[in-house]
Amino acid sequence: MAFKLGKESRKIRTPENTPIIKKKLGPNINAEANNDGTIFIDSSIREGSTVYKKAVNHEIEHMNQMESGRAGYTDNAVKWEGNNYARKDGMIQYKGKWYSEGDKNLPWEKEAIKAETKK
Repeated sequence: MAFKLGKESRKIRTPENTPIIKKKLGPNINAEANNDGTIFIDSSIREGSTVYKKAVNHEIEHMNQMESGRAGYTDNAVKWEGNNYARKDGMIQYKGKWYSEGDKNLPWEKEAIKAETKK
């Protein structure tokens, strides 16, 4: 029996093809990747600055993680490589310990931090 492959294609996210919306974010939050394919960046960050570029590259890595199915989130959980981790009040329970969202010790954040310096 034969089957036909679909025409689905996944695009690689870049700053040029990702909607970036400036808005006031919480304390110590530079940017956020959203499930709808947009990125929020704090309105205090100047476009074109080093902080802006690093924040956008960081969040684009999260977008790529989500689009590939490796990562995802809801109000109550973060999904990473098929596992769900509880999320509550800005904290994520990962391997029995609670971490702040964005903590550099979380594996999805480690990848995003490496991506900050991409051109």
